[in-house]
Amino acid sequence: MTERVAHLRRQSLDARPTLSAERAELMTDFYHQQSGLLSAPVLRALSFEYLMEHKTLYIGAGELIVGEKGPAPKATPTYPELCCHSLQDLDILDTREKTAFAVSPQVRQLYAEKIIPFWRGKSMRERLFDEMTPEWIAAYEAGIFTEFMEQRAPGHTVLDDKIYHLGMLDFQAAIDESLSRLDYLNDPQAFARQEELRGMRIAAGALICFAERHAERARELAAAEPDPQRRAELERIAEVCSWVPAHAPRDFWEALQYYWFVHLGVTSELNTWDAFNPGHLDQHLTPFYRRGLADGSLTRASAEELLQCFWIKFNNQPAPPKVGVTAEESGTYTDFAQINTGGLLADGSDGVSEVTYLMLDVIEEMRLLQPSSSIQVSTQNPDEFIHRAAKIIRTGFGQPSVFNCDLIVQELVRQGKSLADARCGGSSGCVEVGAFGKENYNLTGYFNLPKVFELALNDGRDPRTGAQLGPHTGDPLTFAGFDDLFAAFERQMRYFVDVKVRGSNVIERLYAAFMPCPFLSLLIDDCISSGRDYHDGGARYNTSYIQGVGIGSLTDMLSAVKHHVYDVKDLSLEKLLAALRDNFHDERLRLLLANRTPRYGNDDERADALTVRIFDAYFDAVDGRPNTKGGRYHINLLPTTVHVYFGAVTGATPDGRRAGQPLSEGVSPVQGADRCGPTAVLRSVARMDHVRTGGTLLNQKFTPQLLADEAGLNGLVHLIRSYFALRGHHIQFNVVDAETLRRAQQDPQSYRDLIVRVAGYSDYFCDLSETLQNEIIARTEQNSF
Repeated sequence: MTERVAHLRRQSLDARPTLSAERAELMTDFYHQQSGLLSAPVLRALSFEYLMEHKTLYIGAGELIVGEKGPAPKATPTYPELCCHSLQDLDILDTREKTAFAVSPQVRQLYAEKIIPFWRGKSMRERLFDEMTPEWIAAYEAGIFTEFMEQRAPGHTVLDDKIYHLGMLDFQAAIDESLSRLDYLNDPQAFARQEELRGMRIAAGALICFAERHAERARELAAAEPDPQRRAELERIAEVCSWVPAHAPRDFWEALQYYWFVHLGVTSELNTWDAFNPGHLDQHLTPFYRRGLADGSLTRASAEELLQCFWIKFNNQPAPPKVGVTAEESGTYTDFAQINTGGLLADGSDGVSEVTYLMLDVIEEMRLLQPSSSIQVSTQNPDEFIHRAAKIIRTGFGQPSVFNCDLIVQELVRQGKSLADARCGGSSGCVEVGAFGKENYNLTGYFNLPKVFELALNDGRDPRTGAQLGPHTGDPLTFAGFDDLFAAFERQMRYFVDVKVRGSNVIERLYAAFMPCPFLSLLIDDCISSGRDYHDGGARYNTSYIQGVGIGSLTDMLSAVKHHVYDVKDLSLEKLLAALRDNFHDERLRLLLANRTPRYGNDDERADALTVRIFDAYFDAVDGRPNTKGGRYHINLLPTTVHVYFGAVTGATPDGRRAGQPLSEGVSPVQGADRCGPTAVLRSVARMDHVRTGGTLLNQKFTPQLLADEAGLNGLVHLIRSYFALRGHHIQFNVVDAETLRRAQQDPQSYRDLIVRVAGYSDYFCDLSETLQNEIIARTEQNSF
């Protein structure tokens, strides 16, 4: 990397995350000034305009891509209209050992005197909890499910290629065209559409203003810059920012800067979860790259430097500060902006290009946590593509993750997307799929499958608190057999899915009514043509996901009960339930359950048949339910860090797991339970029908020695191809041995740069909680294929 990039990278790595109150103060000032009657979309657009006009600008020394969400790198804004942090929250954020944000005395004073008094009783979080039923509150507090929108806004979407062809002035022209077609005589929603379109038009102009402010600032810096090379760069930055985003980009540099302004716009308007994603960036940039090489305005080296500067901008953006359950379910600075590479073009042909390999070089050399990166693997792609990615994977920082592009197309088509939209879609966040630039696909929260089974074992009562949370499904000791027990589990699950969906539908309407997002909306088809907000069904497709957690744990739990109580009959259910209540005082019994039970992840049909049965039951309970935006609910299976939290609220389980220990993550086997090698794991996981999901997450841990030579890399390519031939959705790899991880626990300062794959993201090992560190250490270490 160049000296410039090395300096900017080190600056980003060394920057300490801080909590910035600037956005919160600007929003408070703006809302304090409002006295007129404004529609919600126009009000939100004007607040966005006020922010873009007044927020502090940052153009750092040596930067080529400019703009920050806060006043400086890693100065993280807050969103009091969504979740107004208390003084206690600020103290927790400032002092907690992991994922802390420095809170200055000035920020604390500003919150105490101005921000908290104004927003008390007005935030979406307060409104949300006020509207939830007692049943929802009880289930949420018990850890049966979580709620993504209690501190962050719906988002979780991805851009397609439209900004590379249209400037914000073009978007405004399209908005004007939609306004001109409104039918006030026959459409009762005409005025509502008018207000939404007015909001979008204001928001588009606000981003142009934001860029023009950067252009003016760059010109000021250039006038005072003594170094002629840097002066020329600043003048070029001013030229770029004067052109984009008002107009469509003309070259590689402008394309990257345009996207970055859009990214800042989306993530400044609201704290969308997860961030925002460029999608198929290699495909979007390829025409600019080829044109630049042809006319001599670009070289491979200059394109690489621009991409590296672009990568650093992502790394400068910690996820918005989270507290409470939201911090438990996603305890990381990473904000899950994922860049797809490879995959398919809209016509179904190979999407890999020379820019794909250039970006893989950038991923390897930059070695940053953000942005996340993935390869989208199709049968149309060459093995060379996977092989190049495998070389990065073996360096051991958990990137890129690997997705089955052909299966994703099937998943999206099953959900009702057109074939072309499905091919242009892909993955975002952790592993979730959507139609890029055309879909609102919202993750509503995690669902604790093992906890639900725990309630089934206790007639709907939570043994942790004694509260009757679920319906009475009977005393398991009176059941005639295993099928009765599974039926009790299904009844509990359907009840809590009902509770969850009711709450999510109300939350959807709250955001549609009170917190529209006109800037994000103008970027997503078909919000402009329909005159409807992203939060209100304006997108072409509208999907709500509920993320199931712990299917590996639940499989082993059910397998233990079925095998020992009902099949082999070497253990009574009464004795098993007593052992769960006393948290396995009888160690021999615990070891019997852990070691003499058919377990998921070993290509054992006895266990895997139960996995399929659980999968089908969860799918049937969720899939196809209508949401309030004209779309449907679907399932996916992933955890982020919530498998640790869910484990903490779940008692001892029949697979020999003690109370409070983490659950399995994603669709991975229980940590250490897979004992027959990676191929057996893949065969077990592939027995589920991944096409009926919107994403599944599979972790594997390999020793570095396994991938040390060419034979190891070829073996990894073959393993990936084999899993995808079995119709698996996703796989990712840690390449590190447990001994290294244990040394890092003992001497964290010597291992500050050690990166591991956690769930759908990578993180510094030393930044993880001890419980999560131990969970990763306990994952099976594969030393052969």
